[in-house]
Amino acid sequence: MNGAKKNKLVIMVSLLYSFTASAQITPLQLKEFIADKYITTADIKYTTEIKEFYARLNYKTAWIQKDDAANREIILTNLQLSAGLGLQEKDYQFGYIQWLRNNTNLLKNTTDSLEAEIRITDAAIHFYNDLAYGNAKPALVYNGLDYPKCKNIQVLLADYISQDLLAQLIAKLSPTLPEITILENKIKWFNEIMDEVNFKETIITSNKKVNEANQPLHIKLYQLGLIDSAKNIPANLLNQKIKEAQRQFSLLADGTLRSTTIRQLNVPLSVRLKQLNIAINYYRWLYCLAQNQSVIVVNIPAAYLKVYRNDKVMLEMRMILGKPSTPTPTLASTVTEVILYPYWHVPYSIATKELLPAIKKNPGYIDAGNYQVLNKSGKIMDPYAINWQALSAKYFPYTIRQSTGCDNALGLLKLNFYNPFGVYLHDTPNKTLFMFGNRYYSHGCMRMEEPMKLGHLILKNNSIAIDTLEQKGCLRNQSPITVKANDRMPVVAWYNPAGVDSTGRVLFYEDVYGKFDWMKK
Repeated sequence: MNGAKKNKLVIMVSLLYSFTASAQITPLQLKEFIADKYITTADIKYTTEIKEFYARLNYKTAWIQKDDAANREIILTNLQLSAGLGLQEKDYQFGYIQWLRNNTNLLKNTTDSLEAEIRITDAAIHFYNDLAYGNAKPALVYNGLDYPKCKNIQVLLADYISQDLLAQLIAKLSPTLPEITILENKIKWFNEIMDEVNFKETIITSNKKVNEANQPLHIKLYQLGLIDSAKNIPANLLNQKIKEAQRQFSLLADGTLRSTTIRQLNVPLSVRLKQLNIAINYYRWLYCLAQNQSVIVVNIPAAYLKVYRNDKVMLEMRMILGKPSTPTPTLASTVTEVILYPYWHVPYSIATKELLPAIKKNPGYIDAGNYQVLNKSGKIMDPYAINWQALSAKYFPYTIRQSTGCDNALGLLKLNFYNPFGVYLHDTPNKTLFMFGNRYYSHGCMRMEEPMKLGHLILKNNSIAIDTLEQKGCLRNQSPITVKANDRMPVVAWYNPAGVDSTGRVLFYEDVYGKFDWMKK
């Protein structure tokens, strides 16, 4: 038994002993204590849930008395698993429980025992709540969704205690998305590596040699879990492992130790762990939302879209998203309709800053780009009858829209969902950009690689509309057709710094919009 495990055992024995010496508590005493001001004046987070929990237990204790020893050991052990689950043990009444762990025979009277009982319940509800839903919600600038509550944590906790099944609750509440299990395994690995006595963050220099003598490279690949030990391996195998590292970083997997690869390899393991901790908790949040309904998830740092339902990915595709100067906003909304042959109403800033200078040089730019000029009444104007030279960004009383056709910026299909930014998911005529690794070229909207596939999912009872669209292809000056969504899917555009690909590979993404200061370290 190593020192760390021995110390944990000593702490556990001490804490169990302190509870053994606690005063006996009756249901009436517990009920009165919960009704007292203490529960609202102390640093208790889940006051309402605690009351429901004990009412379901008929005000019997769960942790502090002799008969509660098994429950007590299970919850205290579970709290110590927090780091390996991407959670923070310090969130769960840590100071109070540590105080108990470091002292014995503390619970000398009824009040001490009641306080311990309530605080451990608060820690337990908090821990299991984070396990089920994540300890951090995605940071969304706009959130138009009503988030469901899939599980009543306090009721489940009480029932599992009543049935002597508490040891099984952690498995019951752990979401079953494949990403969560894979990320959890990587988190546990990183924690093990960082807990090693001789661990230190390793820096690879600009030396680009891929050979057995490059010891820092071997150490870093071992820390990332790509090789079994930090011992040197043959150059040909080392080259393969570098390629795997490059795939994890979404880089060109050629085995060459160029500057972009070195920069990603030199990101501290502590930063990688933060990425994983955020990611796993975002996926926990997602799991509940995706129960019995399909959810579209656009991950901005990945420039990638997945459609989830329950614990499966129904569809995935590459995306083209906003440039850093015109970023795609994070949001949550619901797809309400599909527009076939959509008009593109050119945003004011694009019309005045990008199109107007070209039109001033040659009004024929309007016809060449299949654009139309509308006045404030929506009437189509003759572009040659407009004094373009008199217009500017400060004075532009027109709307420019691009009519339907093969050159329409929105392609053949657009998905509408309310948001205050005027962005949407849409097709695009320019398919070549999807082949690039860095796919940030739009003004904020989200271009889909395979829009018709998503259209089929949303219009599941009206697939003939999409079939007809694909058969007819581009029709110039076809009036837009609006089709109500049969499956009103939630759409989430989040900024998740890590993920998992279809092969089960953990991926670390570039902080394209510079949202995380700690990723610059």
